[in-house]
Formats: sequence, structure tokens, C-alpha cells
Amino acid sequence: MEGIEHRRVEVNGIKMHIAEKGKEGPVVLFLHGFPELWYSWRHQIAALGSLGYRAVAPDLRGYGDTEAPSSISSYTGFHIVGDLVALIDLLGVDQVFLVAHDWGAIIGWYLCMFRPERIKAYVCLSVPFTRRNPKIRTVDGMRAAYGDDYYISRFQEPGKMEAQMAEVGTAYVMKSTLTTRKTGPPIFPKGEFGTGFNPDTPDKLPSWLTEDDLAYFVSKFEKTGFVGGLNYYRNLNLNWELMAPWNGVKIKVPVKFITGDLDIVYTSPKVKEYIHGGGFKEDVPNLEEVIVQKGVAHFNNQEAAEEISNHIYEFIKKF
Repeated sequence: MEGIEHRRVEVNGIKMHIAEKGKEGPVVLFLHGFPELWYSWRHQIAALGSLGYRAVAPDLRGYGDTEAPSSISSYTGFHIVGDLVALIDLLGVDQVFLVAHDWGAIIGWYLCMFRPERIKAYVCLSVPFTRRNPKIRTVDGMRAAYGDDYYISRFQEPGKMEAQMAEVGTAYVMKSTLTTRKTGPPIFPKGEFGTGFNPDTPDKLPSWLTEDDLAYFVSKFEKTGFVGGLNYYRNLNLNWELMAPWNGVKIKVPVKFITGDLDIVYTSPKVKEYIHGGGFKEDVPNLEEVIVQKGVAHFNNQEAAEEISNHIYEFIKKF
């Protein structure tokens, strides 16, 4: 992690921790997912920071060394985007290159929707744009499609999933989540967190995840718990209500999309059809490229780190 510097900054009423490398050049802003941290981007920060860019990766609201407001409703898309716009202002730039994964990718789409003038181009990992269905709320739609044991359905009740995660322990939650290669929508058996999500949790870590990497994630989540991250899921229906004014909006920012062919999102029903069948391009007219990585699962920024860094660089250097 040589050359990566850390500081806490005031944004939108909270203190946010950011990791950064590179003092000059265009800003590349990295947004992590669940249950992750700035650390998920360690390889890309090092790579882009060495290529003349200013790489910046925050711990998002509720994660790591960033403050975690106690109210569930403090985690809407508006709050998170508000934090990021304040961060971009604080960095003293008009525009950034955006790179985001998982929940960070969802926030990335919101940021492109609300403030497209602040984003030069967007490299999106794993989660494509989701077209808002005006007839059914987000979680209600997921519950209808996948049932009550679908992970997002299970995450809704405050305190319940936190208790189940505490039961199996932070180290197990992190290890089983980061190493899962189970495809399709994550379904948990009733009353438990672990085995349904990743029945094949390995004893030995994969080559791309060291014991030190795992220990870093575990140390931070042991301090904070998972409630901050879970609160993002608990605002999906509220986000659906708040996003009504943007119904049918097109994302005009230039986009490159990258996923693994074993990704839990990519292998969920109807997602491939949306990505490759014209729907994605219709919603995101400046979608320039879709990359599907062979043999790569959900955490592709860590599993295929060098390849992802190269893809980011090849795309953003055009602008």
C-alpha cells in the first residue's frame, strides 16, 4: 500500500475517511460495495495513482473509518450522493472519472443521474443500471421474483441479519462473502446467514486474497458491525419513492461496464438479456463497451485486479 495516504474530511455533515494516491492529474473516484471498504480498490489506487491520476477512494457513509449516522433513513441514495458531491467539491475539481462496484455501482448510477456534469466517464463493475418500474417498489418486486429468503428480502428487518452475522462471526461473514463462486441470486436458508450464501467456503484463501487482506476487512467490520451497509438495502423502497421524478431518465455519461461470467448479479434471471439484448444500451445511450470476464466472480476488482486496472486506464485515457 506504498504511497497511499489517508485523511478524514468533512462532507455533508459527516466525517469521511478517504484513501488517495497521486497529487496531480485528473481525479479517479472509486466507490466500494457491500460488505467492503476503500481497501477493495487497493490495487487500482496503486495502479492509477502511478499513471498520472489522482486516485481517491472513500469509505462510504456507514463503513470503516467514515461516520455512521444511527438513523436508517440517513442512508438513502440522496444522502450518499450528497456526500460524494461534497467530496468532489472538496477535492477542488469540477469533474471526476467514476469507477464503482456493487452498491458503489448503484450509487454511481444515481450520481450520473443527478449530477452528470460532474462525471467525465463511468467504469461500472458488476451492477448495471436498473430501470425503475413505476408500478412496483424495488424490494416488493424482488420479493415477488425471488421469495422471502432472497438476501435483500432477508436484509430488510432491522437487527435480524446483524444478529445472524454476529452468530457466525465477522471473519466468517467476510471470508464466505468474498470467496463465493455460487452463481444466481443469493438465497439464504431460513434463520441463518452463512451456508446458503456460500456453501463452499474454502479453508484456504484464493490467490488474490491474502490473510492480511482478510484481516484488514475483519478488523474494520469488528469495530463497526454491518449495520451501516445493511441500511443501504433498507432504503431501496424509499429510494424507489424518491426517484419517481427521474422515472424513464436516460444516463448520458460515457460508460464502460465490466462483469465476471460467474457474478451473482450477471447470473441472476433476466440480467444477461437486459445487458446484451438492447435494454441497457437504450437506458444508457453512451454505453461504449461491455466486458464479460471468463471464470471471474463478483469481486472482480480484487480477483482480476490487474485486468480491471488496465480496463479502467484504457477507457479513461480517451477523455
